[in-house]
Amino acid sequence: MRLAELSERSGVSTATIKYYLREGLLPPGHRVNATTAEYGEEHLRRLRLVRALIQVGGIPVATAREVLGHVDDDTLGRTIRLGAALWALPQDPEPDEDDPSVATARAEVDRLLVSLGWETSRELAPLSPVHRSLVAAVAALHRLGYSWDAELLKPYGELMLQVARRQLDHMETYDSRTEQVEMAVASAVLFEPVLRALRRLAQEEESARRYGIE
Repeated sequence: MRLAELSERSGVSTATIKYYLREGLLPPGHRVNATTAEYGEEHLRRLRLVRALIQVGGIPVATAREVLGHVDDDTLGRTIRLGAALWALPQDPEPDEDDPSVATARAEVDRLLVSLGWETSRELAPLSPVHRSLVAAVAALHRLGYSWDAELLKPYGELMLQVARRQLDHMETYDSRTEQVEMAVASAVLFEPVLRALRRLAQEEESARRYGIE
């Protein structure tokens, strides 16, 4: 398809598409002549992902470029490729290493990973922004007097493992490795709010069942 058709099918203006092309968020089309290029379904799919990252996820263009660079890096194995793309997404605040609650939280998170048998997560902990986000969150709970230790957290970790398995099962229904990692990135941006909302709705429902509507 030509640029005008890509714009019509995606709902994105030609000016914005050209901007994404200049910024490296969208791969160049197949050059027909000096002034014309053709685009395929992969461009349409990528354009929708870019819009999701920037418009829905509120991710800066530079960050989106980094994420998509990992998505497209077929020199990496699937696990590293997926992990690099997800790590490049915006993360929660880093833990304050001067806070004594952080050391306590880090120890509890490590005990949690041991009890779950998540050895890869333990090995990657010094590098992982996701691990640091978990430590910061647990530390914040400790500062408020809510001692969420490894025993309390373990059932939630087990539930999240089931969620991860379902998402990877769904990811594997896509044909190419690039599409699979694209889907995983889209899920991180778009599906995590769904999980959060479902948890809150479930809490409302269970509260009403236990205590009634007061």
